[in-house]
Amino acid sequence: MRIVDRGAKVVVIGDSEEAPTVVELLTGLLDAVRGGHTPTVADVTYALDELRQGRDARFGEVLSQRHAVLRNDMPIRPRTHGQKFYLDTIKRCETTLVIGPAGTGKTYLAMAAAVSSLLNKEVTRLILTRPAVEAGESLGFLPGDIEEKVNPYLRPLYDALYSMVDLERVRRLMDQERIEVAPLAFMRGRTLDNAFIILDEAQNTTTEQMLMFLTRLGKGSRSVITGDITQIDLPKGAKSGLIEARRILRDVPGIGIVCLTKEDVVRHPLVQRIIDAYEADRADQTQVAPVAPNRIAVNDVDSIS
Repeated sequence: MRIVDRGAKVVVIGDSEEAPTVVELLTGLLDAVRGGHTPTVADVTYALDELRQGRDARFGEVLSQRHAVLRNDMPIRPRTHGQKFYLDTIKRCETTLVIGPAGTGKTYLAMAAAVSSLLNKEVTRLILTRPAVEAGESLGFLPGDIEEKVNPYLRPLYDALYSMVDLERVRRLMDQERIEVAPLAFMRGRTLDNAFIILDEAQNTTTEQMLMFLTRLGKGSRSVITGDITQIDLPKGAKSGLIEARRILRDVPGIGIVCLTKEDVVRHPLVQRIIDAYEADRADQTQVAPVAPNRIAVNDVDSIS
């Protein structure tokens, strides 16, 4: 296979079966460039995989178009069809549950949508929360006041927030109580009006905690619940509130359920290979062929009506 640059024209020379795939790949990447996106190696890998698997090849549209749920001045856009559908669901539904492996942009895209909504004055508050559950290790006693004790658990939310809004502006918004970052336990007894609420690491909620959170939603509010059900850190025997919510709420209008997969991983390519290796190992351990998950499942007002 050869790709020849002839100034205003690119010529693909090679096998009659592979050449059309390469042409379609280059055409899609050119669409992305014309739309203002600079493709990365991960983008090329994803696009090539989509084409080889015979899936929808309109990846150029995904990469080139800004999403309506994000601010125009925010240099963030969906990188896969799954991520685009995730943002579509956030726009349509009052509550969105998104489940997927590490690296699929669950928290990052939810944060981008929430920050956009706050800065566009669609909501008056941004509330970020997650359960304070240790990831398979005991940290023991933590010194300091309550804020210092819980900050280590909330650090990933701060990291995502600071990557989108400068530190001084975040501090100002926090002083004005327009941005709040707090453990899930602090949500009990509250009604959250005119807010965009993100519950992160929801696989580590109990059924009771999930119900408590879901019933906090007030007038003019929207929520996104993210989690990875392969990384549950609850005590042995405890049920994950996220798994229960996916089952119980699948037919409730106004709630969208999005399932991202390893095809939607946009972190370092090694992350996807790690996920592949662990999936293969789990299949070997159970001696059962893995069932390919649906890339995306959604139950919302549009799909039910």
